[in-house]
Amino acid sequence: MSMEEAEILYERALAFLRNAKRLIEEEEWDLAAFSLEQYCQLALKYKLLILTGSYPRTHSLRRLIKELGKHTPQVLKLVDDRTNLIFVARLEEAYISSRYLPYRYERVEVEELYKFVIEVFKPAIEEIQI
Repeated sequence: MSMEEAEILYERALAFLRNAKRLIEEEEWDLAAFSLEQYCQLALKYKLLILTGSYPRTHSLRRLIKELGKHTPQVLKLVDDRTNLIFVARLEEAYISSRYLPYRYERVEVEELYKFVIEVFKPAIEEIQI
């Protein structure tokens, strides 16, 4: 994959994050949760692609974080810290539940997920030097 294709992947990740914020403002909790997960997934895949030239074909944030952790161990704080792991697992669940299950997200759930993504996940990903 070319550098241009990798950049498109990251631009798409950022678009999902902006979309999540807009959906929260519109009180579309289910779709906001899905967009947050998509941001996380694509941001991880972007970093893996830049660092290794590929990424695993998975939707599991935990697996992607562990794979990235082989090259940048500091990112493992996203799964080694108990609180972070709970948020990562909730985001991972959002991929399935917001699309396929009769589950409705509540405002507080999505606001807390958004806060985690902005304050913990995004900085952890951005500190990875490529």
